[in-house]
Amino acid sequence: MAIGTRREARERALSLLYEADAKSETPRQVLAGLAVEPDPFVGDVVRGVEQRQAEIDELISGAAIDWALDRMPVIDRTLLRMATFELVARDDIPTGVIISEAVELAKLYSTEESGRFVNGVLAAIAAKIRAS
Repeated sequence: MAIGTRREARERALSLLYEADAKSETPRQVLAGLAVEPDPFVGDVVRGVEQRQAEIDELISGAAIDWALDRMPVIDRTLLRMATFELVARDDIPTGVIISEAVELAKLYSTEESGRFVNGVLAAIAAKIRAS
C-alpha cells in the first residue's frame, strides 16, 4: 500500500501501534494480521518501536520528568515511542522534522497540552542523543 506522505505514514504507524496497545498484542502480531502489507516506512517504524522498546522507553522515562510511561495517555506515549525511534534509528530524517510531526499529531489526536508535552520530552531526548 503506497502512502502519499510521511505524515500519512506516521498516522498509519500511530494507528497500528495504538491498535497493538489496545488489543494487548505485539506490533508484529498487528502487522501480521493486515490484509495488505503496509508502506515500508510504516513497517519500519512499527517494527522498530517493538524491537527497541526497552531502549526507547528508558529514554522517554529519563526525559519525562514526573511522568511514568504507564500514566501517560496512550496516544502521547505511542507518539513519543515513534519519534524516539526515529531520533535513534533514522539519521536521514532531520531532528526538527521528527519533533514537529510528532507535535502536530499530538495536537491532532490528543490535546493542545499534549503537543507541548511531546515537544518538551522529544527536545530533551534529541539534545541527549543527537548533539549536533
